[in-house]
Amino acid sequence: MKHRMVFSILMSLILSILMTCWVTWINLGWGPEFIEKWMVAFRLAWPAAALIAFILGPFIQTTTQRIVSKIS
Repeated sequence: MKHRMVFSILMSLILSILMTCWVTWINLGWGPEFIEKWMVAFRLAWPAAALIAFILGPFIQTTTQRIVSKIS
């Protein structure tokens, strides 16, 4: 359980940073308000991403194992 929590937090942190940066840049470009808007998006995205990763993690892991076992 501890491993799942830490993994969910770290994975969602990295993905939220990268995805909110990317989408904010696509929508606004590198303007003067980029950092401020990016941080707002990140603060909203990270908790949601962490919760989703924690809840759906076991399902995704099981699904991945099934797919990989069929391919191998």
